[in-house]
Amino acid sequence: MLLLLNTYPLLVSEDLVFHAKATNLQSSVSVMVNSLSGLARLTEENVSDAMALTEEAGLSRVLVTDGSGRVLYDTRETDSAVGSLALYTEIVRALLGYDAFSCTYQRGAFRSRASSPVMYQSQIIGAVYAYEYDTQQAELLTGLQETLLRLSAVVGALVLVLSLVLSKALTHKIGLLLTAIREVREGAYSHRADIRGRDEIAQIGYEFNSLTDRLQTTETARRRFVSDASHELKTPLAAIRLLSDSILQTENIDRETTKEFVTDIGREAERLSRITEDLLRLTRLDNGVLDPPAAVDILPVLEQVMRMMNLVAQEKGVDLTYTAGEDCVVLATKDEIHQVIYNLTDNAVKYSAIGGSVQVSLDREGSQVVLAVSDNGAGIPEADLPRIFERFYRVDKARSRAAGGTGLGLSIVSDTVKRRGGSVEAANRSGGGAVFTVRWPLLERREGP
Repeated sequence: MLLLLNTYPLLVSEDLVFHAKATNLQSSVSVMVNSLSGLARLTEENVSDAMALTEEAGLSRVLVTDGSGRVLYDTRETDSAVGSLALYTEIVRALLGYDAFSCTYQRGAFRSRASSPVMYQSQIIGAVYAYEYDTQQAELLTGLQETLLRLSAVVGALVLVLSLVLSKALTHKIGLLLTAIREVREGAYSHRADIRGRDEIAQIGYEFNSLTDRLQTTETARRRFVSDASHELKTPLAAIRLLSDSILQTENIDRETTKEFVTDIGREAERLSRITEDLLRLTRLDNGVLDPPAAVDILPVLEQVMRMMNLVAQEKGVDLTYTAGEDCVVLATKDEIHQVIYNLTDNAVKYSAIGGSVQVSLDREGSQVVLAVSDNGAGIPEADLPRIFERFYRVDKARSRAAGGTGLGLSIVSDTVKRRGGSVEAANRSGGGAVFTVRWPLLERREGP
């Protein structure tokens, strides 16, 4: 922009001066040619007389030649060229019958030259040549150039200062962002980038802080999960070790006691196996490793689970009933549906008191398939409801372990349902007990052609 500012106005101004010079100088030459055009032959005397009547103001030099190029009139007082041959380009062109003009700007002055032929009865009898040396217009152009240079210097200084200010502000924000990235890279997930403003860097800082929030949440959940998983795995392992040590260290242990200890070891090993299987299942869900979905009618799966759970419910003295509608088809896999129904029903039966009841209902509601598993037990404390689907979270840890739970069943249910576009929620019933409600998108059956 500064280069354009210092060149374009000067070139335009110079071009305007050239056009003005051409008009004015050729007009003056035409006046002198007209004063000589009535002469049949040009001589030094008649040319001097004719030129005395013309206005030559502003012209540095005027030459008049005859048809052969010999100078008959010269306004320069010293080193007059009268009697000499004038071989200027402009004069040669004029003697050939052409008007000529040239103008140059150099060394602080405009140098303009113009010439025209002198005609008598269509014959070229001579030429008039005018030369102008103008420093006034050149001074104006030089002043314009100096003004533009000063203006450019001011603009350049302002741009430089503004660039430094903006650069410092920008590098400061980028520095804060880089510091925050390094802190988070080292594991300080609580660190935040304090970048203010509404520009793109500030928006990047805001997105970085949002990402860090999610990373911190994920890291907290991961650490809690690892801690809980370690604790859950350690408990049956400790029990197995204690029971095995008891067998090895007790002398003359009777057969019944040994059988009881081995039975307990097997029970703890089974519990350890269930925890491991649930952890592997959650890992698959977290990694998005899912079997290809297909159209699944939930009713046959529900009936299969009810047949299995009836035996467990009868042993505990719990009344298990269910109701189901038809055409409850969803996009999933049979194993996933079985896992969801089994986990919810198993939980309801385990945590129901003797003589309690568990009801399972399956039906269509608009564009959804709704599965509800309810019981009439003690319910869930309101403070625990928001966390009921967290991994390893238990309302009553001692009772859960005594019932053989892993603390992962509801997490598996929640993750499995959500992966297929559904939802699950827990609530307390107004008459006592809890109800778990699962909703899947209904898959409409398409009639064949």
